[in-house]
Amino acid sequence: MASTRSRPAPSWAPRAVAGGVLMGLANLVPGISGGTMLLAVGIYPRFIEAVADTTRLRLRLQPLLLLALVAVSGGLAILLLAGLLRDLVVNQRWIMYSAFIGLTLGGVPLVWRLAQPAARAFWSGTAGGFAAMAALALLQSGPTAAGTATSGPLLLAIAGAAGAAAMILPGLSGGYLLLVLGQYEPILGAIDQVLEGLRGLDARAVMEAAGVLLPVFVGIAVGATLISNAVRFALRRFRQATLGALMGLLLGAVVGLWPFEDPASPAPLQAVSALGLAGAGFLLTWTISRFGRTRSDSPGRE
Repeated sequence: MASTRSRPAPSWAPRAVAGGVLMGLANLVPGISGGTMLLAVGIYPRFIEAVADTTRLRLRLQPLLLLALVAVSGGLAILLLAGLLRDLVVNQRWIMYSAFIGLTLGGVPLVWRLAQPAARAFWSGTAGGFAAMAALALLQSGPTAAGTATSGPLLLAIAGAAGAAAMILPGLSGGYLLLVLGQYEPILGAIDQVLEGLRGLDARAVMEAAGVLLPVFVGIAVGATLISNAVRFALRRFRQATLGALMGLLLGAVVGLWPFEDPASPAPLQAVSALGLAGAGFLLTWTISRFGRTRSDSPGRE
């Protein structure tokens, strides 16, 4: 007689929830990539597979469950913690950046394990990824666009594709890319207009804002489809080089997260506190990445 016991929750489910929360928080902090957080907690390969399968309409329960867990936990983190993180970034930037340095570096042991035995292509990819991320960090430290460029449908769609790239590719900050394209304020303003229109039952305001957001959603869909499938192809065909590039992006991301912007040296207590926060962040993502880990978590081997 067949067993009627319910199937247990997937072993990766806690990591998907944790990755979604950290990705949501990362999207609230300028210069930090949500994709980096997914990589750090060890759910990135599964996430890429799930997005690629879904965009190809290969709808299966486990990939859909993973995407739902990441999306819901990330959305709740944004709704519940946006105000707190905004205050910390404005008033205590060094606290947030110190913690995210540790959270980012906590993923290094996982990527190193996946790459074993590391070949020459891995080291070449690491060097290239680190150089690209360091260059992007230096670019982000320079002047950006005002965030208020003309918002035609094509530019809004490009901004949506850039947002999808930031979600999928570790190291890219969605907020920064929108600033460079001059679409940060128009898009956030349209979102606020939708919320205000719904509260005030103003259908005209909602429809006007929808005209701005629709091209963005189209860009997100197209960008997610192209980028997720490209990353999956790279992980399957050029595994060592791709894992090396991901390692380089993780290490290079720290360049743009140096927590002390003032040229003066930090106070001794502040420096010790920053090291402690970075250490706590490292232990958090390292522990999460090991929770429920199985051989199937290795990219390109599922």
